[in-house]
Amino acid sequence: MIVTFDLFSALTDSRTGAPRVLAELATERGWPQSGEELYDRWDGHNKALQRTATAPTTFHDLSREALARAWAELGHDQGYVDADTARLEDSVGEWPLWPDVAAGVAAVARDHRVGLLSNVDDDLARRTRAHALVDPALVMTSQRLGAYKPSREIYARAAAEAAPDRLVHVAASARDVRGAIEAGLPTVRLVRPGHVVDATGPRPPVEVTDAAALAEAVAGV
Repeated sequence: MIVTFDLFSALTDSRTGAPRVLAELATERGWPQSGEELYDRWDGHNKALQRTATAPTTFHDLSREALARAWAELGHDQGYVDADTARLEDSVGEWPLWPDVAAGVAAVARDHRVGLLSNVDDDLARRTRAHALVDPALVMTSQRLGAYKPSREIYARAAAEAAPDRLVHVAASARDVRGAIEAGLPTVRLVRPGHVVDATGPRPPVEVTDAAALAEAVAGV
C-alpha cells in the first residue's frame, strides 16, 4: 500500500510559517495588516484560483496571481509582487512541521511506502521539511500530475501512478478531504487546528487527532 500525505495542511504548519514572513514584510513597509491577515487574503485567492486551474499553469503562477490580487485589494504596491512571491517560496524550507509529523510518518513508513499529494510544483516540494520524510519517487505534485485539488482528476491520476498498489490519502483541509472522498480514494482525516470538514460534503470514514495514530488508522482503511 502507498500512503500519501497532504503537504501544507496535514504535515506542514503553513499557518505559522507563511504569516511569519508576511509579518516581516508588513513591518518593513509599515503596513497595518498582521501576517495572519495577509496570509488569509493571499491563501483565499490561491485556493480560489486552484479550483479552476489546469496544466500547464504552475503553482508559482497561481501563487503570484493570488498575491497580486491580495495586494491590489489592500492597496499595496504591485511592484512588490514578484519579490514577495519569491520571498515566500524561498522561506518554505523554514515552515515548521506539526510536532507529531516526523514520528507519525516514520511509523506509517515501517509498513507502507509513503509520499506526498500536493498542489505545489516539484521544486517547491523539494524545499519543504516534509520532503525528507517520504519516498522522492512518490512526491505527486500538480506539476507532475497535471491537475489541481480539489478536482477529482488529481486523485484519479495519483491512484493510477500508485497502481498496482492501493493508494490511501491522509488529508486535513476541508477541500482535500472532500475531494479525495468524492474521487473514491480511501481517505484518513488528520485533524489540524484551523481546518474543519466541509459541512455540505461527505464525512471522512476515519479521523485521527494525532499522527501517532495514523499507522493503525491507515491499516484499517
